[in-house]
Amino acid sequence: MSGQEAAGSGSSGSPLPPGRNGTSLDSPRRPIWASPDSDRQGQQDIPGDSGLSQRAGISERAGVSEPVRVAEPVRVPEPGRSPESGRLPEPGRLPEPGRLPEPDPAPGHHVFPQRHGISHLARDSRMPVWRRRLIIAVACFIVLTIVADWRIGLTVAVLAAIADAVIRSRSSAASGAEGLTTGAQRRTKRELAKLERSGYRALHIRAIPGSDEVIDHLLIGPTGVYSIDSEQWDKRLPVRTKNARQLWHGPFSQKDRLEHARWEAGRASDLVGTALGEQISVRPAMVVYGPAIPWGVATIRDVDVFGGDRLRKYLRKRPAGPNARHLSASDIERIYTAADRILPPKR
Repeated sequence: MSGQEAAGSGSSGSPLPPGRNGTSLDSPRRPIWASPDSDRQGQQDIPGDSGLSQRAGISERAGVSEPVRVAEPVRVPEPGRSPESGRLPEPGRLPEPGRLPEPDPAPGHHVFPQRHGISHLARDSRMPVWRRRLIIAVACFIVLTIVADWRIGLTVAVLAAIADAVIRSRSSAASGAEGLTTGAQRRTKRELAKLERSGYRALHIRAIPGSDEVIDHLLIGPTGVYSIDSEQWDKRLPVRTKNARQLWHGPFSQKDRLEHARWEAGRASDLVGTALGEQISVRPAMVVYGPAIPWGVATIRDVDVFGGDRLRKYLRKRPAGPNARHLSASDIERIYTAADRILPPKR
């Protein structure tokens, strides 16, 4: 059989090379377990313009085997990469399912960032401070401009703003060093400081060893030892009690707060008493700021509950428990020293 006859007997454009028993290189020998459609599926997976149909050893002339240039394989983009640019999409810009990704901007095309308003500044926690400082400066400027001269008013306004910044920074540093974090705690601290002349000693924001809890104020004085919990509540909600067992702030039960205050006093009593080698009675108390308290002092679940305006009167008139004894100056100093060592400041 001649080379031309061999070319005519085969499929069009697919000559049979010699020595292959009628099997072309494009159709490799199929295993016996492969389905008949596997060859057809393999041909469908190859794009028609990919050039993979030209193989080495197959010539355009029938019966002649020549090396033919092998086309480069089609480069399939990696999952998640853009076929145009080959770059991964930025985080947060992944295309939605069923939606084509947006093309990259053309070279030389600038994408300007979206401009936002200044409404977010109103939510800044420092905004009230700056507003107050601005009001002080403007007031000084207006008054002195009317009375004297605008140059003097401007100078005094700048100095007033600087002085306010310095004063607030020092007060914030002092509060941060003491660990005072709430307005209620600071108010109680100021009230307790007024009792120092009467022989009272106070520790503020003390950590309870072995836990993440703190005692707001531990007070040692002539009437005994107190563990005081400072609470700032919404003044719009009423405070009420029932059967000396329940405490409500509006619709919210304060049972957990009472149990927590009693637990803190018990831990302080155990720790300080163990350090001194004697029994120390610590009275739990809760001072509430904000809403009006419709009673003087109410003992609810063994915790004395009262308003902030009655704090000093309560401490002078109310002994720390029925079995509490009067403490001398030496006893106060001894208990204070032991408590300061056992209950470290909260960092």
